[in-house]
Amino acid sequence: MTVIIREADIVESVADALQYISYYHPMDYIRALGVAYEKEESPAAKDAIAQILTNSRMCAEGHRPICQDTGIVTVFVEWGQQCLLDSDSSLQEVIDEGVRRAYLHPENRLRASIVADPAFSRKNTKDNTPSVLHVEMVPGHHVHITVAAKGGGSENKTKFAMLNPSDSLVDWVLEMVPKMGAGWCPPGMLGIGIGGTAEQAMKLAKKSLMDPIDMAELKARGPADDTERLRIELHDKVNALGIGAQGLGGLTTVLDVKIEAWPTHAASKPVAMIPNCAATRHAHFVLDGSGPAYLETPKLSDWPEVHWTPSKESKRVDLDTLSPAEVATWQPGDRLLLNGRMLTGRDAAHKRIQDMLSRGEPLPVSFAGRVIYYVGPVDPVRDEVVGPAGPTTATRMDKFTEMMLAETGLIAMVGKAERGPVAIEAIRKHGAAYLMAVGGAAYLVARAIKQARVVGFEDLGMEAIYEFGVEDMPVTVAVSADGRSVHHMAPLVWREKIARMAAAEMVPAE
Repeated sequence: MTVIIREADIVESVADALQYISYYHPMDYIRALGVAYEKEESPAAKDAIAQILTNSRMCAEGHRPICQDTGIVTVFVEWGQQCLLDSDSSLQEVIDEGVRRAYLHPENRLRASIVADPAFSRKNTKDNTPSVLHVEMVPGHHVHITVAAKGGGSENKTKFAMLNPSDSLVDWVLEMVPKMGAGWCPPGMLGIGIGGTAEQAMKLAKKSLMDPIDMAELKARGPADDTERLRIELHDKVNALGIGAQGLGGLTTVLDVKIEAWPTHAASKPVAMIPNCAATRHAHFVLDGSGPAYLETPKLSDWPEVHWTPSKESKRVDLDTLSPAEVATWQPGDRLLLNGRMLTGRDAAHKRIQDMLSRGEPLPVSFAGRVIYYVGPVDPVRDEVVGPAGPTTATRMDKFTEMMLAETGLIAMVGKAERGPVAIEAIRKHGAAYLMAVGGAAYLVARAIKQARVVGFEDLGMEAIYEFGVEDMPVTVAVSADGRSVHHMAPLVWREKIARMAAAEMVPAE
């Protein structure tokens, strides 16, 4: 029996699923994160997880994106061989039309992040197409489709190696995870692909991230095979590194580790590792020819009762009167609430600033005595001042940091994750500071933005320079004026604490 799968049904189903995952976390992630929140002992990490959980509930209620980076769309299709696509277009074109409709939805417009001509002009396609499509022909008369929206911060931390057959995969993972830093926004998942060829290992790793989080259940029943034993070993040893939520040090860095394998050449051991961030977004649906598929709305009662509020230790900062002397008093780990006006700018804006300064041209706005926020916000809808506006990975701006501090008078920066040695040295040299906002809490952060206007490079779209007026925007001092980094210090402290806790559990009671 041949089953007809209509083009319109695929388009509608893909569009609905992408809108759905933009504001609904998978509930397995929320449950696991709720458990991590309850057991977390690091105040900084617990605060970060509280922001992520609060943001998740807000997005579910408001139908707005969990993260300002609404991702590159990856689609896995298992096409039943008794199904026929009723369309004059290719499957890639049909799915991309669903992507286009989802990202241009007037009530929840998603950020278009995809650029064509990646090696040269990098021109934005304006509708987040094309998607990355994987198709497998399988027996049957159903079409199974899994859609995911993968943020650049986590995708950029992908690791790959052609190991020797006798090399330890555990050793390689434990070497790579610290090198990933916190730009992938932990706590999340690690997807690992082993075997096949280089591209097959990558595909396996990405596909494994679509599986449900079940580490607690796996530990409760015990491993059934070598792969499950390896998952548990990696989960526990990665968490023992003490990296913690947002790299701030703590008990939980990963909620689960997924592994998929494929036969490989006798001389090879290709291994890929891809992290999924705190804004993990994926969904699965099935088409049988009867019409579009729609996903079931989760219940708000399923979210844990976590409602973030600023800690009592938080210090309010007036950005309009901020001085280098005040910046110098901040200590690593201090929690601040920013008030007043700040500027924004990320990759494209920094490159243009660099080019203008090299030509002796005036900048469109003065950065002297100001704070810059590394962000590319989502377009606002309804009565919003700005759409979800969480931080982007700060290390991409490291190479511009000396220029910005030395030539513009900038005194502080806000982004996510750690800074590299070049940026930290520039911060120390100029007595500036780097502040970290929580990745995965974009809607929560946007609520602190009360005013927004473009003040430079309007043609860059979401990468334009904005001036934001903020009220009690939560940040943490990540690099102080003397060059001390909380991302270097805190994981070391928590690694030692976790080791002591593990040793204490091994000592038999008298």
